[in-house]
Amino acid sequence: MLKRTLIGLIRSHETTGDKAKDPLLKTRYYKLPKEQVWEEVTAVLKKTPGYKLLHEVQNVGEILAERKTVTGRTQDVTLTLFGINPVKTAVDIYSASRGSMGDLGSNYRTIIDIYKQLDRKLASYKIEG
Repeated sequence: MLKRTLIGLIRSHETTGDKAKDPLLKTRYYKLPKEQVWEEVTAVLKKTPGYKLLHEVQNVGEILAERKTVTGRTQDVTLTLFGINPVKTAVDIYSASRGSMGDLGSNYRTIIDIYKQLDRKLASYKIEG
């Protein structure tokens, strides 16, 4: 976590993907249709304090949310859902802080928090890439 805080001194964004070096930032895959994963993701964001859903574009697979940090900064969080096939969906997250200063690792922690909640809720459907 110290490494993430140090990286966060200069960087104010974080993203996930298949090629992420950190295993916690790897794309998540679920054995569910995109529509069901969509419902679960929006439900998690609506129930989690501090998150505000701004925009949902279901046909593109993007959910835009906003989160206020403890320090009062605003993070823009974009969740992208990809329907791999009719019964497999991938979820990627991009989180960026507004302003020019680094984020001290808060975008990393935001992504990890969202993934933990999704993994807990969809545990029986999670599959490896």
